Amino acid sequence: MKKAYFAGGCFWCVTPIYKIYGVDKVICGYSGGDEENPTYEDVKAQKTGHRETICLCYDQNNVDYATLLDIYLNNVDPYDGEGQFIDKGFSYTLAIYYTSEEEYEIAKGKIEALEKSSGKKVEISLEPFKSFYEAEEYHQDYYLKNPEAFEKELRESGRKK
Repeated sequence: MKKAYFAGGCFWCVTPIYKIYGVDKVICGYSGGDEENPTYEDVKAQKTGHRETICLCYDQNNVDYATLLDIYLNNVDPYDGEGQFIDKGFSYTLAIYYTSEEEYEIAKGKIEALEKSSGKKVEISLEPFKSFYEAEEYHQDYYLKNPEAFEKELRESGRKK
């Protein structure tokens, strides 16, 4: 089982997308900062240097890393350096945390291709993976536990038109 780490703004909003494409498990959490065991409140308040991040646990025989990146890029606004949709602040900015040179090269190539095709600067940080802290239980599979609140979040955030 391989793992990939993407910060795509609100982790609730990007979780269900990957399950459609063969990812075995999606875990909401925090990555990128140095503080150990951050809390949601501190991350959201921009106190930790972490971003809301998802950990994708996947079988590369079912879905490959390049496909996961394509899904990611199609479900975020790669040109917004302030956050995603209505969620603003560092903890909602975009990042790809790579765990190998191969992942780095694939991600870098996708970003460069997007910049070339759009003529715009892509605002996705490409960083080596340091650590991942699992978010509190109520964040896991939020869309299943709170379907009405999740739908409202998608609509109000601008992710679902």
